[in-house]
Amino acid sequence: MNKKDLKDFLDTKVVQYNNPKFIESDPIQVPHQFSKKEDIEISGFLTATIAWGNRKSIINNAKRLMDLLDNAPFDFVLNHSEIDLEKLLPFVHRTFNGNDSIQFIRSLKHIYKNHDGLEAIFSKYQNTESLQVAISKFKSVFFEIQHLQRTQKHISDPLKNSAAKRINMFLRWMVRNDRTGVDFGIWQSLSSNQLSCPLDVHSGNVARKLGLLQRKQNDAKALLELDTALRELDVNDPVKYDFALFGLGVFEGF
Repeated sequence: MNKKDLKDFLDTKVVQYNNPKFIESDPIQVPHQFSKKEDIEISGFLTATIAWGNRKSIINNAKRLMDLLDNAPFDFVLNHSEIDLEKLLPFVHRTFNGNDSIQFIRSLKHIYKNHDGLEAIFSKYQNTESLQVAISKFKSVFFEIQHLQRTQKHISDPLKNSAAKRINMFLRWMVRNDRTGVDFGIWQSLSSNQLSCPLDVHSGNVARKLGLLQRKQNDAKALLELDTALRELDVNDPVKYDFALFGLGVFEGF
């Protein structure tokens, strides 16, 4: 199909999937349990971090992690004791284990105590075209305290050719205001036109079938190619098409 037909088709799919019904089956439902900004962003960040594998398992484990944080993630991050952290030890989601959880809580406390929170870091290192450099800088800040080497693998680095799917998804949640109640849009120091599509096997396969992506690997180079194509369809809100690509792949088997 030509570019206009493709845009019309994808715009229709965005409307179909970018609505509150999407929340029911998506990990974004976990941060939607909260109303305070810091609770939303911390729960969203932790949920996105474990968002790989079976979606039902992701949601169940993210809810379990929130329970371990007393369903008050910001308060837990700021005010936990070493004894409080011990209850995180049994937690596991695939290769993300209790020690990783504890490291994440410690790093988050460092960020909120010394760097004015998650949004401030991404805002500090943003550029007008993309947040991929900011993601790499964020990883450096996150692990600037003493940490377990193994835990570094749970935050991707786009400058090392990662598509950084999970953290790009988290940024979509925080930055994009879709006016339908799905994405939160609570980080107003950043703009939707800086966001990148959370590229995974589903969105990547659909993008290739639609001619939006030629590169076979789902890496940073593929992400740049897809971003460029999506910005041609909507320069102000390119990642809205994540709903279309993901919906077509997961719900329609496109």
